[in-house]
Amino acid sequence: MKRILSIDGGGIRGIIPGMLLAALERRLKRISDNPDAAIVDFFDFFAGTSTGGILICLLLCPDDQNPSRPKFSAKEALDIYVTHGSDIFKAGFFRRLMARFGLLSERYPSTALEHVLEAYFGDTKLSELLKPCIVTAYNIELRKTHFFRQQTAIVRGDPRDFYLRDVCRATSAAPTYFSVAETYSMSGTRYPLLDGGVFAPNPSMSALVEVTQAFNETKINDISILSLGTGRSRKAYDYEHFKKSRAIAIGPALIDIMMSGAAESSDFFLQQLYKSAGKANQYIRIEPANLHSIREELDAASHSNIQKLIALGDRMVSENDDLLNTLAAQLVNERAHSQPKSPWRFLSVKS
Repeated sequence: MKRILSIDGGGIRGIIPGMLLAALERRLKRISDNPDAAIVDFFDFFAGTSTGGILICLLLCPDDQNPSRPKFSAKEALDIYVTHGSDIFKAGFFRRLMARFGLLSERYPSTALEHVLEAYFGDTKLSELLKPCIVTAYNIELRKTHFFRQQTAIVRGDPRDFYLRDVCRATSAAPTYFSVAETYSMSGTRYPLLDGGVFAPNPSMSALVEVTQAFNETKINDISILSLGTGRSRKAYDYEHFKKSRAIAIGPALIDIMMSGAAESSDFFLQQLYKSAGKANQYIRIEPANLHSIREELDAASHSNIQKLIALGDRMVSENDDLLNTLAAQLVNERAHSQPKSPWRFLSVKS
């Protein structure tokens, strides 16, 4: 069985999957009786978009002193939002005013986000991550999807390797929130990239395709996916308001609608695929069914809303307690009886 961990985009709502991961890791430590057990030990492949891409990179980032082990626990990965969320989504009064009237293309300066990413990742490279993964972005000049692939970085070297801080900056360059990320590979190749949420806010389907192509003999019934969402929006938009508003005023709403629709579509298609294969229990999707208790905007990073997101995440953990316990027990048992995994050779030949 090949196990995939996939995490959606969603801005500050990354706190929700972060809480679930911290809870799962606690159970893995307890059940395995290993205080050093980490999420990275129990999954074969990882995928992330935007805030999910940042979480994946944190989970897979090697420790400077012990490169075979993760630098951050799941709890420490969660803390990037709790500690720095308000700083990342912070803009002065005049900037907010200019953005509101369409005089700026993005709401927030990227400097705070870039400083946080540099503090966490330093000069760590994509090729140095602990497990195979993809992190999504979109190239606005070539008009094509861009996948940061750990295996491609290893095999092709500098032309396809990147600083991890730049990978995270690119995948989280949400339109209207942050400017386009002008990203350079280690060899100096330039990539103008947007948030991968413009095409894959839920990267589970992309991850499934990667794994099935990597292992030619592996079919869907041999793959299990844990897909963590950041909450299913049920916010309604007024028709008259949309009709009368300027394009710049409804930009964030359009982004929200687009990302929600794409994420729900991926979830629906994967459910149907696994049902048709008679393996519905091998696709696990966990996310809040509604976000009524919080402000759900990607940038709603006030102290009070962060506390509400933590409470919502804690409620999600409680509601899925039996599922998390069962999953943790399965993961520990599989790892105890698994053979060394085959190299991901096929992933390295992709563009």
